[in-house]
Amino acid sequence: MDTDALRWLQQVADGTTLTEVSEVEPVTQSGVSRALARLEEQIGTPLLRRSGRTLRMTHAGAVFKPHLDAMLHQLDDGIAAVSQLIDPDTGTVTLAFQQSLGTWLVPDLARSFRAAHPLVGFQLTQVRDELRSAPLDGGNADLELGTRRPENPERRGSTSPHEPDAAVHTRLIAIEPLRLALPREHRLAGQPLVRLADVAADPFIGLRPASALRQRTDDLCDQAGFRPTVIFEGDDLSNVRGFVAAGLGVAVVPAPRAGSPESAAGPVVYREIIDAGAVREIYLIWSAERRLLPAADLFRRHVLRRAAGGRLPAVSQ
Repeated sequence: MDTDALRWLQQVADGTTLTEVSEVEPVTQSGVSRALARLEEQIGTPLLRRSGRTLRMTHAGAVFKPHLDAMLHQLDDGIAAVSQLIDPDTGTVTLAFQQSLGTWLVPDLARSFRAAHPLVGFQLTQVRDELRSAPLDGGNADLELGTRRPENPERRGSTSPHEPDAAVHTRLIAIEPLRLALPREHRLAGQPLVRLADVAADPFIGLRPASALRQRTDDLCDQAGFRPTVIFEGDDLSNVRGFVAAGLGVAVVPAPRAGSPESAAGPVVYREIIDAGAVREIYLIWSAERRLLPAADLFRRHVLRRAAGGRLPAVSQ
């Protein structure tokens, strides 16, 4: 089959018009139409139908589309693999990461990696730390850095709900301490060490219940003998810190890293939590079902070496 026609079909199915395809590709609109018609003849049934001035997928086209996407993805991987085989220090690493790691861990790893491999590019995607969300940005990323360990879908609802997902490899690379974020004028702000029981009556600011950090916070509070009164729930830690800075409550957050924006003096202070287990784990995740391309594998090995050597950024004191 004509791979150009397959790509044009994919673009049209995703909402691109024939005119837009012809403006980008070195072919006329009628040439695109003829190529799509030949493709439909080869498959044996119409894949597109006209609805007004728009082309939409037929039922057969909708059935064909997931296979088309997978085939073109594998083709692109193959082309990239050959290119990187010729020159392994080129290519692109597609990396998904949790937002809270984007101010210190991801920049440090990318900087140190590119010092040795300056021609390798990165395609970065932020993902949430929700335990039940699909790993690797739904399969679109080569690697993921995050604090959630993907569950095995076949074990959900069992007595071991956190059985690791067999479809991915998971490696623990760091243990991140948690801190109690307090408004600077809070009664405990002057104490270097705090217990969560000391703020049992305080309002809490937190992430949404599906978040791994929120669940860790709830577990720590339960261990301390109380259920936190969460008055604001957000989608990212910058919002949480903002509400704490406004004096609206306290929060359990990752310890600021040296040199990060959170480590600078400001309206929020971070105090060490002495309750047992006040940490969260950071994992590197990659697919167990498809082989990493050379550039992605280079970065994977770089991350594991750097973690094993204790060369990740330190916690701010």
